[in-house]
Amino acid sequence: MKFGRLVALFALVDFAALNAYALYSSGLTGLADLVKDAGPWTWVLAADLVIALSLVTLWLWRDARRREVSPLPYVAATAVSGSLGPLLYLVLRGREAPATRRSALPDTAPPVSRQACLDTA
Repeated sequence: MKFGRLVALFALVDFAALNAYALYSSGLTGLADLVKDAGPWTWVLAADLVIALSLVTLWLWRDARRREVSPLPYVAATAVSGSLGPLLYLVLRGREAPATRRSALPDTAPPVSRQACLDTA
């Protein structure tokens, strides 16, 4: 496993444990209390988090589609749990993107001359 994937795995495990601890210690009402008592800096941090996760989700969506993987489970995980979705994607995605698709024509198709193209126009 490459170093980058190990870092992502470490962050995924630690962040999942932190989420579990927060949920266990204060439940979902703890999050509601934080929102209720939010000051201006809390809103700034929340907006920054939404912007950052939106940009990461856009990258994730494009990268997953290029690799011919469904991005929906990771996007859903991001919407529900924040950074856990992208971290899980980084851990599970393959090393290399698949080769770009070739055209539908077989490799043995005869070459078409420029004159033949002009004659049909």
